[in-house]
Amino acid sequence: MTSTPRPPAPGTTLHGEAALVRAVGGVSLAAAIINIIVGSGIFLLPALLFTRMGSSAPLAFLAGALAIVPIALCFAAIGSRAATTGGPYTYVGAAFGPFAGFIAGALMWICNAASSGAVASALFLQVARAWPQLEQPLWRTLFMVALYAALITLNAFGVRLGTRAINILATLKLTPLFLLALIGLPFVDWGQISWLDIPSWPTLGASMVLVMFAYSGMETALIPSGELRDAAHSVPRATLAAILVVVLLYMGIQIVTQGILGPLLATSKAPLADAAGSMWSPGLVILLITAGVSMGGFMMGNLLASSRLLYALGRDGYLLAAFGRVSASHRVPLLAIVCHGLVGFGLAVVGNFEALALVSGGANCLIYLGVSLATGVAQKRDVRSGGKPFVLPGGALIPAISSLAMIAILATLSRAEWLAIGIALLVLVFVHAVLVRGRRPA
Repeated sequence: MTSTPRPPAPGTTLHGEAALVRAVGGVSLAAAIINIIVGSGIFLLPALLFTRMGSSAPLAFLAGALAIVPIALCFAAIGSRAATTGGPYTYVGAAFGPFAGFIAGALMWICNAASSGAVASALFLQVARAWPQLEQPLWRTLFMVALYAALITLNAFGVRLGTRAINILATLKLTPLFLLALIGLPFVDWGQISWLDIPSWPTLGASMVLVMFAYSGMETALIPSGELRDAAHSVPRATLAAILVVVLLYMGIQIVTQGILGPLLATSKAPLADAAGSMWSPGLVILLITAGVSMGGFMMGNLLASSRLLYALGRDGYLLAAFGRVSASHRVPLLAIVCHGLVGFGLAVVGNFEALALVSGGANCLIYLGVSLATGVAQKRDVRSGGKPFVLPGGALIPAISSLAMIAILATLSRAEWLAIGIALLVLVFVHAVLVRGRRPA
């Protein structure tokens, strides 16, 4: 007679991938991807792109879509083959070895922590616009404390609660955005939109860095692959469906805001809210609230996924083993959640959204380049972790296209942006060397 395994004692911790609960389905994954991508960038980018590209600004989102779709296909393909927690860290490591995987994972976590802090700073600006008396250092710090305490608490009570919160936030923020894109189309002055005035490549390329920041997010949402049900099927479907929805939404919002506000878009600090307010005065308040909900949803998904990246690094021995432990009560990597939240909080207090967006966008392109190359290698070697994988048509063609697109965008980065990314990579290589040396026997 087979004995029934005992549940873990209260207060104990578990270790390893088997300790996680595979409770996330395809719909929740698609919602998580959309929720993280549609974070804060779309609320600021229409004005930033208009100042750079003028009436041809929608072309930046169209060019970004042409670049991000092959990337999404690569993520769908390799994500169906490597269904363990870690996302790009796992994907790159499976193809090129642990050192490359560590660089990808650690760089991605730094980008996500910086993004969390930057979005929190942008969220506080939205709150301070409604209540100017809060524009004091003390109130800013208290706001950040309350915000991150709530985020950590929600994530600490299990992945099911976290994904439910993400689904609710995604619905609350996406509904007003889709309504703005649909209802605003009849009000568009199409004379403000140009599809033929193609800018120079340096101009378009510089704008593409911001666009890639706005499109980024699927790599973060795919980190908790160890908690997915049937990853071989859910990852490709959820990834491609989410990217299609986001591309249509972004294009519609850029056209509506630009076609309604015209030249005023260049000086608008809240372009979506201003466009909605020009059609219907309560729309201004609704879109400001939507911006707050959207940024909160982004941060919720960011913490859920990025803490699992810390968990994966701890699980594989690149961080303290405590990061790879899972609490028995709610089956979550509690130390990783708290650590990522505290780092994000620290960056939020002194965060600079615009500078972090450019650096994060460039770093994401490096990660996308690594995943694209890894996809070609994994498909050639037929790497798989269970289930029938999603196979890209054309062999290495799609990974090659996405790799060339990322190289072209990376070529437009400024010296300051390359310097910031280069310093981060040097620090990571040093950390990796110290950790590897520490694991060697005396």
